Amino acid sequence: MKRVVVTGLGAITPLGNTVDEFWNNIVAGKSGAGLITKFDASKFKTRFACEVRGFDAEQYIDKKEIKKYDLFTQYAFAASDQAIKDAQLDFASMSEEERYEVGVIWGSGNGGIGTFEDQLREFHTGDGTPRFNPYMIPKMIVDIAAGAISIKHKLHGPNYCTVSACASSNTAIINAFDTIRLGKATIMVVGGSEAAVTHASVGGFNAAQALSKNNESFETASRPFDKDRDGFVMGEGAGALILEEYEHAIKRNAPIYAEMVGGGMAGDAYHLTGTPPDGLGAGLGMSKALKEAGISADKIDYINAHATSTGLGDISELHGVKRVFGDSKVAISGTKSMTGHLLGGAGAIESVISILSVKHDIVPATINTQELDEKIPAGLNIVLGKPLHQKVDYVLNNTFGFGGHTASSIFKKHK
Repeated sequence: MKRVVVTGLGAITPLGNTVDEFWNNIVAGKSGAGLITKFDASKFKTRFACEVRGFDAEQYIDKKEIKKYDLFTQYAFAASDQAIKDAQLDFASMSEEERYEVGVIWGSGNGGIGTFEDQLREFHTGDGTPRFNPYMIPKMIVDIAAGAISIKHKLHGPNYCTVSACASSNTAIINAFDTIRLGKATIMVVGGSEAAVTHASVGGFNAAQALSKNNESFETASRPFDKDRDGFVMGEGAGALILEEYEHAIKRNAPIYAEMVGGGMAGDAYHLTGTPPDGLGAGLGMSKALKEAGISADKIDYINAHATSTGLGDISELHGVKRVFGDSKVAISGTKSMTGHLLGGAGAIESVISILSVKHDIVPATINTQELDEKIPAGLNIVLGKPLHQKVDYVLNNTFGFGGHTASSIFKKHK
């Protein structure tokens, strides 16, 4: 198996539209929550979200072309362009044969849900005459971000989208890792994006009793593991990584953030939206990632937990951690307390956090949590309030999705 390293990062998030701004706000423990501005949410049970602010699509897409893309694809262009530049890659200077070895895998849970809503709304408020935007289908379909990135840069390697709900982009990263390890590509542009702060998405998650309704204290509503948590806070944005075969990266003297060493996927096989109380699926995913990395559980210094701030999910995940790590004092934190939940994009931005945690030896905190739920298994080391400055040689990143999808990835310090 070939070794795989991370040579570039990109981020469009509720806490900043560059990697540096995003990371600085994560370390500072800032909340990205605010009142919803993308539509009139005054009649909704939840009226707040973690929205991307100050995003300028024209920095990444020709003004005349923007209309062709849903916001989730615009975010994907931006984050992937940042990562490509960060990795010091110039695809235009590569030969066509070299670009045969560069692929794109992109994750999203909802794709162009905003476009879909807009088009149906226009149809049903009209006279019934079917007048649809000619770009409706390519704007809406979930796979289009991967295709659009490859078209922009003329990349002919493996190209597809992963859809596993809130595990989508972590699944994409694991698949890209495997693609390089097996020698099927040299470089992979990988990540995930979501733009689901919409009527139907917020309303649907409200109906499922999944979103926090703490409209009076929205900045602190995302409070993983807290006894008073009442659901997740919707987020949006994108994260991107450049994964590269180690020898190829060394040969071109590429910047290396970390090495990816393992990825584990499993199924809860339990419930459409719920997670098993014993954390079986989560534990299996983490165990498989550790086995693939060839390390024991005690080597992991930090777990970036899925930790959405839901009543059942947080406890289930921690039971999964307990199954695998026992009484280990591995540091655990939930960074969705700051970013909100980016759904299919969560694994990507949390991979960016995990990689920078390894690079800078910092464990970000879980903010907003005041009193831990008494149902949390005893002996776990949950980082609250302030970040920890400690050695982080290995980090494990968890993501789970409706349908019982679990995905855990492991990154290692590059020395």
